[in-house]
Amino acid sequence: MHPRIFAEQTPDKPVLIMENTGEVITFAQLEARANRGAHAFRALGVGNGGTVSLICENRGEYFDIVWAAQRAGIMLVVLSSRLKADEIAYIVNDSGSTHLLIGEDLAEAAADLMADPSLIPDLQRMISVGPIPGLENWNDLTARQPETPIADEELGSRMAYSSGTTGRPKGVRIPSPGGSPIQENPGVLMFKAFYGISEKETYLSPAPLYHSAPLGFTTSVMAVGGTVVCMKRFTPERFLDAIERYKVTMTQCVPTMFIRLLRLPEEDRTRHNLSSLQKVIHAAAPCPVPVKRQMIEWLGPIIEEYYAGSEGNMFIRINSEEWLAHPGSVGRPSYGTLHICNDEGDELPVGETGTIYIEGGREFAYHNDDAKTASSRNPKNPSWTTLGDIGRLDEDGFLYLSDRKHFMIISGGVNIYPQEVEDLLITHPEITDVAVFGVPNEDFGEEVKAVVQPKDWARANADFEAELIEWCRERLADVKCPRSVDFEQEMPRAETGKLYKKELKARYWPE
Repeated sequence: MHPRIFAEQTPDKPVLIMENTGEVITFAQLEARANRGAHAFRALGVGNGGTVSLICENRGEYFDIVWAAQRAGIMLVVLSSRLKADEIAYIVNDSGSTHLLIGEDLAEAAADLMADPSLIPDLQRMISVGPIPGLENWNDLTARQPETPIADEELGSRMAYSSGTTGRPKGVRIPSPGGSPIQENPGVLMFKAFYGISEKETYLSPAPLYHSAPLGFTTSVMAVGGTVVCMKRFTPERFLDAIERYKVTMTQCVPTMFIRLLRLPEEDRTRHNLSSLQKVIHAAAPCPVPVKRQMIEWLGPIIEEYYAGSEGNMFIRINSEEWLAHPGSVGRPSYGTLHICNDEGDELPVGETGTIYIEGGREFAYHNDDAKTASSRNPKNPSWTTLGDIGRLDEDGFLYLSDRKHFMIISGGVNIYPQEVEDLLITHPEITDVAVFGVPNEDFGEEVKAVVQPKDWARANADFEAELIEWCRERLADVKCPRSVDFEQEMPRAETGKLYKKELKARYWPE
C-alpha cells in the first residue's frame, strides 16, 4: 500500500500521466523523485513534525512533493491556487508553516509576498515550483539530492482548510500515527472497500489537486499500484478524449462538469469510445436531479455519489440504482448513524428538516478555533458532530440536503463563504452596507451576488457595479468575487442589527 512497493515490483509501469503534456512518470521515477524531495526537505531544515505549505497548479511535481512529505514526517498544507497573497499568508501563518512551495503560475502572488516579508513573518524560505525570478526552483534543489531514502523516514500527514465562523478558513489537522511511511492507510482502505480500487485502475482526475477529494483519490490509486491520468484543468472535450485514449476505468467529477458534458453536441459526446469506464464518482455539490438522470441514461448505472467533508467525520454514499429509487438523495452513511436535529440539539422525526449530525463518526477539531469546534458538536449529545449542513432523512434512512452551511455558496463545486466577501466590501469607502449570497447559475449551480447600499445613491449604476467587481478581484480569489452587484437604498436589518439576508436572497430564487 505504497508506491515504493510498486517501484520494486513494476518499476516501468506508469504511475502518472499528465494529460495536458503527455508527460509519463513511472513508479521507479516517482520513487526517485520523492526520495530526492525528502532529502531536499532535510536540506531546507524541515525535520519530522515540520509543517510546509504547497500552492501550485496541477503538475507532475505536485505528487513528488506530496510523497516526499509523506515519507519525511511532514504535515503538508495544500492551498487553493486561486488565492491572493494575503489569503495565502493567512493560511501559512495560521498553520505554522515554516516553508512555502509556490508554483510558477502564481508568480504575481509570490512577488507580492516577497515584496512584503511582514505578511508571513515566521516564514523561513519560499521555494518556487517551476521558475519564478528571485526564488530557488524546487527542481534545481532536488536535482542535487540522492535518489535513496532518507535515513530518518517517518509517516507524514496533511492539513486541510475549511471556512471559519468569520469567513476566514480554518484548518483541520489529520495527525500522523508515526512509524514507517509504508503502512496501511485508512483512507486507502476505505476507497478499496467502497470503490474496489486496485493496481488495475486507470483513474482520470480532472479537478484541482488542492481539493481533498482529488488528492485523496489520486494518491490512493498510486498507493495500490494503479495509474493516474491528471488533467491540468477540465474541458469536456479533452475529458472524453482522455477516457478513450488512456482507457480510463474510473473518474471523479463535480456536477458542473456533468452540465458541461451534457451541453456538448450529441455527435461530440457519442463519438468517443467510453467502454473502458466502470465507475464515475461525483461529490462536492448537490447535483440537479435532471442532470444526474441524464448522466445515468448516457453512461449507464455506473455513477456513484458521496457527501463528506475535509473534517472526515462522515461519508455518505449512494449508487445509481439506489438514487433512481430515491432521486435527489446523497445516500446513507457508510459508518455511524445519522441524526437530524433542531437548533436545541433534539432529534427530529423522519422527514423533517434540520441540522445533520453523525453519531460514531471520526473525531476532529478546528485548528486555533475552539469556538468553531464546540459549535460542531450537538448540544445534547456532544459525541455527535456536524458539518453545519441542513437536510432530512426519508423512511429508508436516505439523506437529502436542503441547504449547506446556511448561506454558503457552492459554485462549480467550490465552497464560497459570503462573510469573507462582505468583510472586504464593507471596507470600500463608498459602501454603507452590504449582503452577499448565492443566486442561480445554469452552469455552476450558483454564482456570487452582492447587494450594496452605497453612500451616494447617485452611484447606483453599471459603472459602479463594474468598479466594485474589479476592486474585489484585485483582493480576493476570482471565484469568491461577485459576478453581479445590485443596489439597495436601505438594507433590511432588525433594530438589533441583524441582517435579514434570507429576505434579500428570496428575491432571486424561484419558488
